[in-house]
Amino acid sequence: MSLTLHYHPLSSFCWKALVGLYENGAPFTPNMVNLGDPAERAALLALWPIGRFPVLRDEKRGETVPESSIVIEYLDRHYPGTVKLIPDDPELALQTRLRDRFLDLYVHLPLQKIVGDRLRPAGSKDPRGVAEARAQLRTSYAILDQQLILDQQLAHGGWMMGDQVSLADCAAAPALFYGNKVEPIGEGHPHLGAYLERLKARPSFARVLKEAEPYFGMFPKEN
Repeated sequence: MSLTLHYHPLSSFCWKALVGLYENGAPFTPNMVNLGDPAERAALLALWPIGRFPVLRDEKRGETVPESSIVIEYLDRHYPGTVKLIPDDPELALQTRLRDRFLDLYVHLPLQKIVGDRLRPAGSKDPRGVAEARAQLRTSYAILDQQLILDQQLAHGGWMMGDQVSLADCAAAPALFYGNKVEPIGEGHPHLGAYLERLKARPSFARVLKEAEPYFGMFPKEN
């Protein structure tokens, strides 16, 4: 198989790439990386010296593709599937990328700050940073919920960019799932909560969740 995804089944950004792969339908080999294993860590660093996943390796084209958004764009360009994850229309494509960046920067990264703080030793916690991350999540939820209200199609069962799943939904699924775990969306944002439920029921994301189930016990609890 030409494509190999180097990933971890609990990583939210890996989930984003996996949703894209499952929506796209391109065959690939999943390679779970244990960063605690020196040999596996060294192998990942040899592919991508930053040492973070996901990383897609395409042996056929001799390409190593890091970063979840770029993995999805790469699939759309070189392995197009039945679902077009980046719209052909330039303006719609720009808006899709904007929502992807919003979700990564203002939902994904703050939730990772909260989770990362749970892993810190007792003497090196960052309560101010966590409080700021929680505030950012609440602001982001409000903005997204308002967008859902304004977009009638999305508010009534559609997807982030209309009636087709896109890069933006690939970003939203893990960001909102994990965000809701650390800072609940709550009843104040009913449209966003309903959208998350639609994402969880989507076959591509449901598959990601099912595959991750055996590892959920590793998710750090609040202490």
